[in-house]
Amino acid sequence: MNFFEIVQTVRTTIQDHAVKFVTGLVLMTIGWWIGKWRAQKNWKKQEFFDRLNFSLNTLEKGVLKIRTLSEKRCEDVFLNSVASDTVQKLARRTTEKDPMLAIPINDTWYYLNAILNELSEQFAVGLLRRDLGAPTQSAIYIIALTCEAAGEVRTRKVRAMVIQKSVLATLPAEIPKLEAPNHSTRWETLRFLSTEYAKNPTRFLEVELCV
Repeated sequence: MNFFEIVQTVRTTIQDHAVKFVTGLVLMTIGWWIGKWRAQKNWKKQEFFDRLNFSLNTLEKGVLKIRTLSEKRCEDVFLNSVASDTVQKLARRTTEKDPMLAIPINDTWYYLNAILNELSEQFAVGLLRRDLGAPTQSAIYIIALTCEAAGEVRTRKVRAMVIQKSVLATLPAEIPKLEAPNHSTRWETLRFLSTEYAKNPTRFLEVELCV
């Protein structure tokens, strides 16, 4: 190979790599722009379907209290992009009348078990304390996957509802006192869950939490 051929080979190689570099840069820019556009759109609509909120619901002295146990990305909990995408897709389909994710019955355990594992990890210290004979308290809680869509909801996101089994089974007929007006939506969600649990308990999962 003479000098001219070497120069041509080098030039061709540089040109090929330049095209690949520019193409990659363009694709990266487009991806960044689409991601930013989606983020702005979600923020404007206050929709965060990629987030999973663990929501504790309690009735204390006639007052409905809603507290966040934790919040994570769906992929960090379900550990599988397909499962995470499915959850987000089902979350977008919930309605004001039915806030539960319509997970196929044969798959329900797999999704809820991921929630159970996350909660069990959060309360692992309580289980160890009980195993060591230290004073503890425990109760059975019901968990379900929801995405509330009613008008009073400030932000739409996937929520793992957590509520004591005994409380869900004995919800009062009258609405309790609310800490905020928009909590009326949560009360309707809990009433729906109570009715649905009595009819279709396989859509839910039990977990013992210990502190």
